[in-house]
Amino acid sequence: MIVVGSINEDVMLQLGRPVRPGETVTAQRVERRAGGKGANQAVAAAAAGAEVAMLGAVGDDPAGTRMVEDLRRRGVNTESVRTVPGVSTGTAYVTVTPDGENTIVLDPGANEFVDAAAVEAAWPALPPASVLLSLLEIPLAGVTMAVRLAAQTGMRPVVTLAPAQPVPGELLCGLDPLLVNEHEAAFLLHAGGLGGHVLDAARELLRLGPKSAVVTAGAAGAAVADGATARLLPAVPVAEVVDTTGAGDAFAGTLAAALGRGADLDTAVAAGLRAGAEAVQRIGAR
Repeated sequence: MIVVGSINEDVMLQLGRPVRPGETVTAQRVERRAGGKGANQAVAAAAAGAEVAMLGAVGDDPAGTRMVEDLRRRGVNTESVRTVPGVSTGTAYVTVTPDGENTIVLDPGANEFVDAAAVEAAWPALPPASVLLSLLEIPLAGVTMAVRLAAQTGMRPVVTLAPAQPVPGELLCGLDPLLVNEHEAAFLLHAGGLGGHVLDAARELLRLGPKSAVVTAGAAGAAVADGATARLLPAVPVAEVVDTTGAGDAFAGTLAAALGRGADLDTAVAAGLRAGAEAVQRIGAR
């Protein structure tokens, strides 16, 4: 499996309560952890048993060294992770409140260098794989190039449309599946909110070109649409939500790993839902 995506250091700020506009508060605890949606998804896929190679970039700073070492320690092939001279490693500033909710402010840093040219240049050295997993924390042109090359080599392209932004039709066509949450689905469908059922949103997303679509809906589970059918798979109940950071990445990486093993889409989504439920019961993205 190939993951083309972001590698960040997460600066986790534990807050006693949400911050109001114009307010200054003191963090109860500050931690630095390995993160980045691409790296998180790669780690999740490796934890789920997949052989994973990461294509990404870090800066030539201590954070970059730590992030690459963490990926290697967790079983991810980092031979195609580039170190960009004179650039900082991507950083995400994450606030977490006692109810487990989070906000994230992202400094992309070296992730901006995972563009179309970089992806095309690195592609021949990647090991053979059956699934591509990518997301939008790197330049859109880089993701589009990765999907194009995956299609040419017979790989199954899976893309998480996060963070949401306008995307070309070429990127969406053929994705199997397109992964979005409710907010990202509403963005793609030019809706202020989904309004109706997530099943309707999943069906509508197929009109944009993907072969299949998955819309995660928190405690409601995930809507799955492919061809003429759509269904809702239930979420896994949890006793306490500690931190939602990275839950979507755990879901995506585990789902992609299951697809790589030959699982059908419903089985893969169910595996992702179990991983997401496990993730929200622990602090940190991984």
